[in-house]
Amino acid sequence: MQNPVTVEVTRGNLVESRHRGLGAVVDGDGKVLFSFGEAEAHVFPRSASKAMQALPLIESGAADAYGFGNKELAFACASHSGEDAHVAMAASMLGKAGRDDSALECGAHWSSEQAVLIHQARTIEAPTALHNNCSGKHSGFVCTCVHAGMDVKGYVDYDHPLQAEIRGTMETLTGAIIGHQNCGTDGCSIPTYAVPLKGLAHGFAKMATGNTLSAERAKASRRLMDACMAEPFYVAGTNRACTKLMEVAPGKIFAKTGAEGVFVAALPDQGIAMAVKCEDGTTRAAEAMIFALIARYFEKGGEVHTKLMAMANKPMKNWNGIHVGDVRVTDALFA
Repeated sequence: MQNPVTVEVTRGNLVESRHRGLGAVVDGDGKVLFSFGEAEAHVFPRSASKAMQALPLIESGAADAYGFGNKELAFACASHSGEDAHVAMAASMLGKAGRDDSALECGAHWSSEQAVLIHQARTIEAPTALHNNCSGKHSGFVCTCVHAGMDVKGYVDYDHPLQAEIRGTMETLTGAIIGHQNCGTDGCSIPTYAVPLKGLAHGFAKMATGNTLSAERAKASRRLMDACMAEPFYVAGTNRACTKLMEVAPGKIFAKTGAEGVFVAALPDQGIAMAVKCEDGTTRAAEAMIFALIARYFEKGGEVHTKLMAMANKPMKNWNGIHVGDVRVTDALFA
């Protein structure tokens, strides 16, 4: 099956670029409500799966032991911009477990956001692991290990007990068999696993509804989603897609991006979740797809629907502010 063109980018009156995509909307029982493209294809969720990876932080008792609230839990699910508040949060979480940035095994990098990068260049000599966009997740990993009595060193390795626990968690949620055969290494050095896109969406629908999950996992799942929706800045940052998306309808939309054109979202009140993948890995297309897909499930013409569609179909301007083209979704998302 060839995946359909889901996003077009125009210049003048012509289409300059086209992006193909795949996606699925699934309820808590696993029923596919809508799909396009090869929704059964295996994809690496990358950072889109961070809320799943953060479950041991709560289930181990570490989150409560260290007094973590919504900000810390949202940050444990984050792909943040490395703003000052993010760096401070990572340091604070580690400090609660008696550790510092030397415990992090995610590596260091400058922010990918231009405004933040300029601020960093003016205020620090070089970034540390605290500035890494995954430092929230990794701080959560370190806290989980310390509380559970696991060796912190090597917590990113495939054979580490924490990573084994995460594999089991993701298998339960996605229904996929996970192991070396579908394992890669993520940008932050932890294992990442290719799973069917439909299964990824179903996993987040389970987290949103609690369907088929133990009472403990259902409670932990909803707690993480509620935290992200309550503190969207700590999931991403200023002007970031995840943050803006969750601010459109506070408490109604959970959303998380992943590298290489992956995006997931859940609408807890409606008991559904969705996942999309831009075939060529382009973020702008993944964002447009998820905005439009979420809009399908809000009243057409209503405030939320209108805002989401304006985000999905957006004008492009050059450095002089001249409108030169548009990013727009296609009918493939509305069939």
